[in-house]
Amino acid sequence: MRRSILTQVFSGDRVFLSIVFILAIGGIAIFSSATLGLLTQANTNVTRMIITQIVFGLGGGIIAFATFRIISISLLRKVAPWLFGLSLLLTILVFIPGLGVYAYGATRWLNLKFITLQPAEFLKVGVVLFVAWFLARNTKRLSEYKYGLLPFLGIIGAPALVLIKQPNTSTILLIGVTAVAMYFVAGAPKRDIGILALLSILLLGAVVFTHPYILKRFNTFVYPTNVSKLKGGYQIRQSLIAIGNGGITGRGFGESVQKFSYLPDPTGDSIFSVYAEEFGFAGTMILVLLFFSLAARGIYISARSHDRFSAYAALGFSVLIATQAFINMGAMLKVIPLTGLPLPFISHGGTALLVVLAESGFILNVAAHNNKKKAKGIIPVST
Repeated sequence: MRRSILTQVFSGDRVFLSIVFILAIGGIAIFSSATLGLLTQANTNVTRMIITQIVFGLGGGIIAFATFRIISISLLRKVAPWLFGLSLLLTILVFIPGLGVYAYGATRWLNLKFITLQPAEFLKVGVVLFVAWFLARNTKRLSEYKYGLLPFLGIIGAPALVLIKQPNTSTILLIGVTAVAMYFVAGAPKRDIGILALLSILLLGAVVFTHPYILKRFNTFVYPTNVSKLKGGYQIRQSLIAIGNGGITGRGFGESVQKFSYLPDPTGDSIFSVYAEEFGFAGTMILVLLFFSLAARGIYISARSHDRFSAYAALGFSVLIATQAFINMGAMLKVIPLTGLPLPFISHGGTALLVVLAESGFILNVAAHNNKKKAKGIIPVST
C-alpha cells in the first residue's frame, strides 16, 4: 500500500517532476547559504529561519504536493468556488487587529501564534482554480459580455480590491497577468484585449495616484542615483554589484560577500542576486532554463489535457510560477522596477514554498490523467 501511494505521487511526467525536484532541493541549499548573511544582523535567529523553511515550507510543501497530486480533479472542480471564497476570506482576516501583522509598510501576514502565514499565497491558488472553473463552464459563451468579460472582471476585481488595501500591488499584477492569459487561451474575443488594456491603464493610474510608493519605485528604476540604505536605489545598486561579482562561474557556493550587510533582505527578493554572485552567469542561465522548462512543460501538459478545467488550471499555475520567477529576476537585473515578489522555490517564506509545491503537484496530477486517457487535448500542440 505504501509503495503504491508513493508510486502514484511520483508518477505523471518525469521531466516536470525532475525540474520541480531540482528547484525544491536546490532552493533549500541556496536559501541556507543566503541566511548566513543575516548573521551580522542583531535579533535574527538564523537557525530558526532555516528550520522553519525546511519543516513548514519543504515538509508541509511535500504533503501539499502529494495531496494535490492524488486528489480527485473532479472534486477540486466542484469545490473551486468555495476554495476561492475561503482564500479571499483568509486574505481579508489580515485587517483584524491582533491577527494581521504590519511589516515593511504593508499588512500581509496572519499571526496564528505558532506560525505566521501570508494568505495572498493561498489566494493565488484560489483565483487560478476559480478562473479555470469559470472558463470551463463558459468557454462557448465567452463572446457574450454577461457570460464572459463582466463576470471575469468580477472574479479578478474582488481579490484586487482586498490586495490594494494591504497594499500588495505586485500580487495584483501577478494574478492579473495569469488570469488574462487563461482567459484568452480559453477563446475570449479579441475585442476584450482593448477593453482590458484600457481598464488596466486606468487602474494603474488610480493606484499610482493613491499609493505614491509605486511612483517612487518607477523613479528609482529610472534614476537609481540615491544609494542610501533608506532608499530604493540602494537595493538595485547592491544587487547589480552582487551579480557583477559573480562573473562567469561565480565566487562559489556560500562565498557571496554582498549578502553580509549590503543586500537588503538577502533571503527575500534579493536572493537571486546572492545566487548570481555565488554561481555566476553560467549558474544564472541554468536557473533561467529551469524556470523556462518548468513553464514550457507545464503548458505542454495543459495542452494535452482532455478536460477543460484541468487544462486551464495547469496553464494558470505554469504561467503563475514562471511569471513570478522572471519578474523577480528582472527586477534584480534592473530590467523592470522593483516589485518585492519573492523567487519561487528559493526565497524565504514557508507559505510560498508550500503553495508552489501544491501547484506543481496539481500539474503533475493533470499529466497523470493525460497518460491514462491518451487524449488529444483541449489546446492544440505539436508533439
